[in-house]
Amino acid sequence: MSARRLIDLSHPIEPGMTTYPGLPAPVVSDFLSREASRGKYAPNTTFSIARIEMVANTGTYVDSPFHRFADGADVGSLPLERLADLDGIVVDLLPLPAGEGGGEGRGRTFDAGLFQGLEMEGKAVLLRSGWDTHWRTPEYGNGHPYVTRRAAEALAAAGPALVGIDSLNIDDTQDGARPAHTLLLAAGIPIVEHLRNLGALPASGFRFHCVPAPFHRVGSFPVRAYAVLEERAP
Repeated sequence: MSARRLIDLSHPIEPGMTTYPGLPAPVVSDFLSREASRGKYAPNTTFSIARIEMVANTGTYVDSPFHRFADGADVGSLPLERLADLDGIVVDLLPLPAGEGGGEGRGRTFDAGLFQGLEMEGKAVLLRSGWDTHWRTPEYGNGHPYVTRRAAEALAAAGPALVGIDSLNIDDTQDGARPAHTLLLAAGIPIVEHLRNLGALPASGFRFHCVPAPFHRVGSFPVRAYAVLEERAP
């Protein structure tokens, strides 16, 4: 007998929080407060309607090709087959070599060698660095793990449904060419950034979901990302 377990992989979105250094924090206010709604409905019946001001790249979000290319598919045009009920695999960032902090931490780069021999076509490829432990701290925006150009080329050629990472950015933010965004989105492969809790997932054997609201003319939008594990009861 088996049981399903759901694992939340998204950061909660809260007013005033910073996702990416330099981008404004979300602001939540009342469009219709409960107090203001009292005169509109029957006694003891109230409603709250919030007004939200935020940039699309807030919290855990998906990038569509339109984020990088003016003629690319926007968030509202992404097929569900690239976002929901995907066979998922996790690729771990390698520990630092001995003499370079080995045993104390991991390197910064997901390079092409990490993906050799992996079957990735049509799957959600999730890159686990552990950087999410720095979320909402000054360290999160500095020295984050990223995907190299060679790795991005390997990923784009392998044809995954999407690629996700638990880091600030899938690219090195010092590289203005943004090769991972450019290569993956050009191939129609959505990117999910700022994932969390990937340490709770096995290397394979789970289903992945991360569906945004279907906004058109928008390149990125927050998602509720989660994994579904089928576990055998003892």
